[in-house]
Amino acid sequence: MFSHVMIGTNDLDKAKGFYDKLLGTLEVRPAMVDGHRIFYMTKTGVFSVSKPINGEPATCANGATIGFACNSPEQVDAWHAAGIAAGAKPIEDPPGVRQAPGGKLYLAYLRDLDGNKICAMHRLAS
Repeated sequence: MFSHVMIGTNDLDKAKGFYDKLLGTLEVRPAMVDGHRIFYMTKTGVFSVSKPINGEPATCANGATIGFACNSPEQVDAWHAAGIAAGAKPIEDPPGVRQAPGGKLYLAYLRDLDGNKICAMHRLAS
């Protein structure tokens, strides 16, 4: 359904360092830099971070969450730990199992360096 997700940053170098470490736990290669944007390319889509084109400060979207798919609860935990080590703020409950309408999920939530809400998720077998 989605081709890509792009979020804003006010410091592209810091964002690249942060997301290179964070997404490295998901076996994603370091970002490609394209001027004022960085891109993480995978077989399932593209995640990008950009300085706003209009020159205004980047802000996070209230109510928005970007979720990253993980292969296991251990990968979720590694993602969460790498994010905190790189400067993210842990939010909501600690990483763990949550019951959702579609089944059980293993989730972890962070706020990145620009305040964007991000999540790591692994769907557990029912």
